[in-house]
Amino acid sequence: MIGTIIGVIIALIFLGVLVWAVQQLLPLIPLPEPFRQIIYVLLVLLMVLIVIWVLLTLLASIGVHVPIFGVR
Repeated sequence: MIGTIIGVIIALIFLGVLVWAVQQLLPLIPLPEPFRQIIYVLLVLLMVLIVIWVLLTLLASIGVHVPIFGVR
């Protein structure tokens, strides 16, 4: 349980630094607006997937197994 919590904290710190870095560096790159928006949307999608993975990991560590897409 302690290992899971430490892993979750590390994953969320990594995610936060990644989001911060992209938000700071994206305006410095000369890109047309559609490409900048696409990069930002992909970043948000990656962030959501990591947060869902963290939640599923926490649930699995306490004994709750969530079937994904109906797979048992």
